[in-house]
Amino acid sequence: MKSVFVTVGTTSFDDLIAAVCCPAALQVLQSLGYEKLVLQVGRCALDPALLGSPDVAVEVEAFRYKESLAEDLRRADLVISHAGAGSCLETLEKGKPLIVVINEKLMNNHQLELAKQLHKDGHVLYCNCSTLVETLQSMELSTLKPFPPGEPEKFALFLDQVFGIQ
Repeated sequence: MKSVFVTVGTTSFDDLIAAVCCPAALQVLQSLGYEKLVLQVGRCALDPALLGSPDVAVEVEAFRYKESLAEDLRRADLVISHAGAGSCLETLEKGKPLIVVINEKLMNNHQLELAKQLHKDGHVLYCNCSTLVETLQSMELSTLKPFPPGEPEKFALFLDQVFGIQ
């Protein structure tokens, strides 16, 4: 069963949840072969039980928080996420295609900078809530480049050199 996982992290991003659950978005997801939409809604004011559309055959499941999202990410064929660095990097490290949705209501929006850079490097698609449906309709996930794995040993070596530890 092809599935989409949506995460807002620990924040409240009602506009993203509403955008991905609108009938137009659900119809596009269904047309692309997705059968399940799993929502991590955080502090969302919307009632998760009321999300979804009876006219679309996409099963919608929602929860607020879990200790770990690793299993949800592992099961997902596509991830739609807020632009938090932790959520983006965890998704990319798992090799999942990612659409980053910018929260335009944030001031001093560093998340936009992150999304633009990851997009420029070819790792993600990004949009805002009002262009999510268009992004879903036009997405070519095969063009996304794998995110290079981290190299913590290089960082440790750097710290050793900085502090004179051999």
